[in-house]
Amino acid sequence: MGNPAGVKRDFDALEERRLRAYTLIKRGLADAEVARQIGVHRQSVGRWRKQVGESGRGGLKKAGRAGRKPRLSATELRKVERGLKAGPETFGYETGLWTLERVAELIERECGVRYHRGHVWWLLRKLGWSCQRPTGRALERDEDAIGEWKKKRWPQLKKKPSGRAAR
Repeated sequence: MGNPAGVKRDFDALEERRLRAYTLIKRGLADAEVARQIGVHRQSVGRWRKQVGESGRGGLKKAGRAGRKPRLSATELRKVERGLKAGPETFGYETGLWTLERVAELIERECGVRYHRGHVWWLLRKLGWSCQRPTGRALERDEDAIGEWKKKRWPQLKKKPSGRAAR
Protein backbone atom coordinates (compact mmCIF):
# COMPACT_ATOMS: atom_id res chain seq x y z
CA MET A 1 0.00 0.00 0.00
CA GLY A 2 1.34 3.44 0.85
CA ASN A 3 2.53 5.80 -1.83
CA PRO A 4 3.50 4.75 -5.35
CA ALA A 5 7.23 4.46 -5.93
CA GLY A 6 8.92 7.81 -6.33
CA VAL A 7 6.00 9.85 -4.92
CA LYS A 8 7.00 11.91 -1.92
CA ARG A 9 4.59 12.23 0.97
CA ASP A 10 3.44 15.71 1.94
CA PHE A 11 3.76 15.49 5.73
CA ASP A 12 2.25 18.93 6.28
CA ALA A 13 -0.88 17.99 4.32
CA LEU A 14 -1.19 14.69 6.21
CA GLU A 15 -0.94 16.52 9.55
CA GLU A 16 -3.53 19.06 8.42
CA ARG A 17 -5.88 16.22 7.49
CA ARG A 18 -5.50 14.62 10.93
CA LEU A 19 -6.17 17.96 12.65
CA ARG A 20 -9.31 18.50 10.54
CA ALA A 21 -10.45 15.07 11.69
CA TYR A 22 -9.68 16.10 15.28
CA THR A 23 -12.13 19.01 15.09
CA LEU A 24 -14.83 16.70 13.72
CA ILE A 25 -14.13 14.12 16.43
CA LYS A 26 -14.44 16.83 19.10
CA ARG A 27 -17.86 17.78 17.67
CA GLY A 28 -18.95 14.24 18.48
CA LEU A 29 -19.29 12.83 14.97
CA ALA A 30 -19.00 9.07 14.46
CA ASP A 31 -15.83 7.58 12.97
CA ALA A 32 -17.61 6.64 9.76
CA GLU A 33 -18.92 10.19 9.25
CA VAL A 34 -15.50 11.74 9.97
CA ALA A 35 -13.92 9.29 7.52
CA ARG A 36 -16.46 10.23 4.84
CA GLN A 37 -15.90 13.96 5.28
CA ILE A 38 -12.09 13.74 5.38
CA GLY A 39 -11.80 11.07 2.68
CA VAL A 40 -9.94 8.40 4.66
CA HIS A 41 -10.67 4.90 5.93
CA ARG A 42 -12.78 4.52 9.05
CA GLN A 43 -9.99 2.57 10.76
CA SER A 44 -7.65 5.56 10.39
CA VAL A 45 -10.15 7.75 12.22
CA GLY A 46 -10.38 5.12 14.97
CA ARG A 47 -6.59 5.11 15.30
CA TRP A 48 -6.52 8.91 15.47
CA ARG A 49 -9.29 8.92 18.10
CA LYS A 50 -7.19 6.54 20.20
CA GLN A 51 -4.10 8.78 19.79
CA VAL A 52 -6.12 11.80 20.90
CA GLY A 53 -7.30 9.87 23.96
CA GLU A 54 -3.72 8.94 24.90
CA SER A 55 -1.78 12.07 23.94
CA GLY A 56 -4.34 14.77 23.24
CA ARG A 57 -4.22 16.93 20.14
CA GLY A 58 -0.40 16.73 20.13
CA GLY A 59 -0.64 13.02 19.32
CA LEU A 60 -1.76 13.95 15.80
CA LYS A 61 1.23 16.19 15.07
CA LYS A 62 3.67 15.05 12.42
CA ALA A 63 6.56 12.91 13.59
CA GLY A 64 9.17 14.66 11.48
CA ARG A 65 11.12 13.49 8.49
CA ALA A 66 10.82 9.92 7.21
CA GLY A 67 13.70 7.62 6.51
CA ARG A 68 17.34 7.61 7.44
CA LYS A 69 19.17 10.88 7.92
CA PRO A 70 21.54 11.74 5.08
CA ARG A 71 25.22 10.97 5.67
CA LEU A 72 26.36 14.07 3.79
CA SER A 73 25.22 17.58 4.64
CA ALA A 74 24.34 20.16 1.99
CA THR A 75 27.75 21.84 2.38
CA GLU A 76 29.50 18.48 1.96
CA LEU A 77 27.48 17.79 -1.19
CA ARG A 78 28.56 21.17 -2.59
CA LYS A 79 32.16 20.30 -1.75
CA VAL A 80 31.82 16.99 -3.63
CA GLU A 81 30.28 18.77 -6.62
CA ARG A 82 33.14 21.28 -6.71
CA GLY A 83 35.55 18.33 -6.76
CA LEU A 84 33.62 16.71 -9.60
CA LYS A 85 33.71 19.93 -11.62
CA ALA A 86 37.45 20.28 -11.02
CA GLY A 87 37.94 16.96 -12.79
CA PRO A 88 39.70 13.73 -11.91
CA GLU A 89 43.09 14.97 -13.11
CA THR A 90 43.25 17.47 -10.23
CA PHE A 91 43.03 14.52 -7.81
CA GLY A 92 45.91 12.65 -9.45
CA TYR A 93 44.06 10.41 -11.91
CA GLU A 94 45.56 10.00 -15.38
CA THR A 95 42.32 10.24 -17.38
CA GLY A 96 39.49 12.74 -17.31
CA LEU A 97 36.86 10.09 -16.63
CA TRP A 98 34.93 9.92 -13.35
CA THR A 99 34.12 6.35 -12.38
CA LEU A 100 31.98 5.33 -9.43
CA GLU A 101 35.10 4.12 -7.61
CA ARG A 102 36.81 7.46 -8.16
CA VAL A 103 33.78 9.42 -6.98
CA ALA A 104 33.58 7.22 -3.86
CA GLU A 105 37.26 8.00 -3.17
CA LEU A 106 36.56 11.71 -3.72
CA ILE A 107 33.71 11.63 -1.18
CA GLU A 108 35.89 9.85 1.37
CA ARG A 109 38.80 12.24 0.78
CA GLU A 110 36.69 15.43 0.92
CA CYS A 111 34.09 14.50 3.56
CA GLY A 112 35.47 11.51 5.44
CA VAL A 113 32.39 9.41 4.65
CA ARG A 114 32.75 6.03 2.98
CA TYR A 115 30.26 5.14 0.28
CA HIS A 116 30.09 1.86 -1.60
CA ARG A 117 30.61 2.50 -5.30
CA GLY A 118 27.20 0.94 -5.96
CA HIS A 119 25.53 3.70 -3.94
CA VAL A 120 27.48 6.61 -5.40
CA TRP A 121 25.25 6.78 -8.47
CA TRP A 122 22.35 7.85 -6.21
CA LEU A 123 24.33 10.84 -4.97
CA LEU A 124 25.39 11.73 -8.50
CA ARG A 125 21.76 11.75 -9.64
CA LYS A 126 20.82 13.88 -6.64
CA LEU A 127 23.47 16.37 -7.74
CA GLY A 128 22.12 16.33 -11.30
CA TRP A 129 24.99 14.35 -12.84
CA SER A 130 24.27 11.57 -15.31
CA CYS A 131 26.17 8.52 -16.44
CA GLN A 132 27.95 9.26 -19.68
CA ARG A 133 30.53 7.27 -21.57
CA PRO A 134 32.98 9.19 -23.76
CA THR A 135 33.00 8.19 -27.42
CA GLY A 136 36.26 6.69 -28.56
CA ARG A 137 37.40 8.56 -31.66
CA ALA A 138 40.70 8.38 -33.47
CA LEU A 139 42.84 11.52 -33.22
CA GLU A 140 43.50 11.33 -36.98
CA ARG A 141 39.77 11.31 -37.79
CA ASP A 142 38.86 13.63 -40.68
CA GLU A 143 35.20 14.64 -40.28
CA ASP A 144 35.05 16.37 -43.68
CA ALA A 145 36.30 13.29 -45.52
CA ILE A 146 33.85 11.07 -43.64
CA GLY A 147 30.94 13.36 -44.53
CA GLU A 148 31.97 13.38 -48.18
CA TRP A 149 32.23 9.56 -48.24
CA LYS A 150 28.76 9.22 -46.70
CA LYS A 151 27.23 11.53 -49.31
CA LYS A 152 28.90 10.17 -52.45
CA ARG A 153 30.53 6.78 -52.03
CA TRP A 154 28.09 5.10 -49.60
CA PRO A 155 25.01 5.44 -51.87
CA GLN A 156 27.00 3.72 -54.67
CA LEU A 157 27.99 0.80 -52.40
CA LYS A 158 24.61 0.37 -50.75
CA LYS A 159 22.59 -2.53 -52.17
CA LYS A 160 19.26 -1.66 -53.69
CA PRO A 161 16.20 -3.90 -53.53
CA SER A 162 15.53 -5.93 -56.64
CA GLY A 163 12.59 -7.84 -58.01
CA ARG A 164 9.33 -7.69 -56.08
CA ALA A 165 10.89 -5.85 -53.13
CA ALA A 166 11.71 -2.90 -55.41
CA ARG A 167 8.04 -2.20 -55.98
